[in-house]
Amino acid sequence: MNKEIFKSYDIRGIFPEQLNNDTALKIGQAFIDLTKAKKVAIAFDARLSGNDLFKHLVSGITSQGADVFDIGQMPTECLYFAVANYDFDAGIMITASHNPKEYNGFKMLVKNGTEINIIRGKELLTVALAGNFKEAEIKGKILQKNIVKDYLDYVFKFVNFNKIKPLKIVVDCSNGVAGNIFKEMGDRLKNEIFLLNYEPDGNFPNHSPNPLMEGSINNARDEIKKEKADLAFIFDGDADRIFMLDENGKMIRADLTLLLLAKHFLNKYPASNIAYNAICSKAVPEFIKQWGGQAIRTQVGFVNVRDGLLKNNGVMGGELSGHYCFRDYFYLDSGLMAFLSLLEVISAENKLVSELIKELSIYANGGEINFKIENKEEILNKIKEKYSDGKQDFLDGITVEYADWWFNARASNTEPLLRLTIEANTPEILEAKKLELSKLITE
Repeated sequence: MNKEIFKSYDIRGIFPEQLNNDTALKIGQAFIDLTKAKKVAIAFDARLSGNDLFKHLVSGITSQGADVFDIGQMPTECLYFAVANYDFDAGIMITASHNPKEYNGFKMLVKNGTEINIIRGKELLTVALAGNFKEAEIKGKILQKNIVKDYLDYVFKFVNFNKIKPLKIVVDCSNGVAGNIFKEMGDRLKNEIFLLNYEPDGNFPNHSPNPLMEGSINNARDEIKKEKADLAFIFDGDADRIFMLDENGKMIRADLTLLLLAKHFLNKYPASNIAYNAICSKAVPEFIKQWGGQAIRTQVGFVNVRDGLLKNNGVMGGELSGHYCFRDYFYLDSGLMAFLSLLEVISAENKLVSELIKELSIYANGGEINFKIENKEEILNKIKEKYSDGKQDFLDGITVEYADWWFNARASNTEPLLRLTIEANTPEILEAKKLELSKLITE
């Protein structure tokens, strides 16, 4: 068994070199040993290895006497809904999210009373390595469960469709599983929707399942121009991440999309807490405070944003990866809830998307820059010393703030990379500081 596939948040690796059928079986056994679950919901995305992994994972689960409820090829958020809404004890999503097609993996949940807890990959590793699994005298059963109508009814009850204007919308499903949901929506949404790459295909023939990869926005951008659409959305492979494009086909940075959502939810639930992570724009906490909310700053990573939401009874949260989680959705992420809420926001503002974003883009932001280096801690110490005259904090890596600019430098948990985010009051300061820091890191 390859220990490297057991990540901080989930299990993920290349099939079958790193993650294979035998490992899937052991993971199924270990999952029941760890959670003591009796009823486990399972869904899978469009990946070509999904069927093989499903069979062996299920074999491991049922060998321990637990029943499996197959909810089919669905977005990850549908698994969340199934575990929260029905009498299941736990759930596993077979997915590698936005990774390239040769990858696959497992996202795992367990229900404790009314709480949904995420099982981290590393939590399962010790149990899986022990491997002392005794088969149950009575094997578990495999049953089917169709959740789509209940799921759509649940999400739609949080949306005021009367407030959504007849916007022309492009939706690119990236040949992932979002298309399965949009095909089931029927006429619930009255907008004119131009659906792209909606057939699930694990080869991802049209572009990467990661919307942030170069070329991923081309289909949507071209369709906006062709149909004179008002905006576009792109979902990732398992549809839990969503990105927005304006009427010109420009990708909107996810922390600015977070601000649109924050404004909407603060209107619905005044004076609420909104979670964001340490590399989001400084504009995020500033606008949240201006709109009467409380900004909760967390470490990078969806699980950390969710923890911040839970601990502070927040109403919603988000981060630059395009994950948005909601109190109304079991404190978990929902691409569909984000999609529908953004349609309400844009309809209410009665402005072009580009105009809305311009109002929120009050700083020059350089995005995240990655440096391939091995001596990450040494470099971080050097940065700490050089910028000791700034306001420093160490929530995630090192963040240093000055009057007219700030930056965050942090080490990747999984790769020999140092990640750098810089934001400044002007483009000129941004470029100067980018050059200064890059020189310090690479010398």
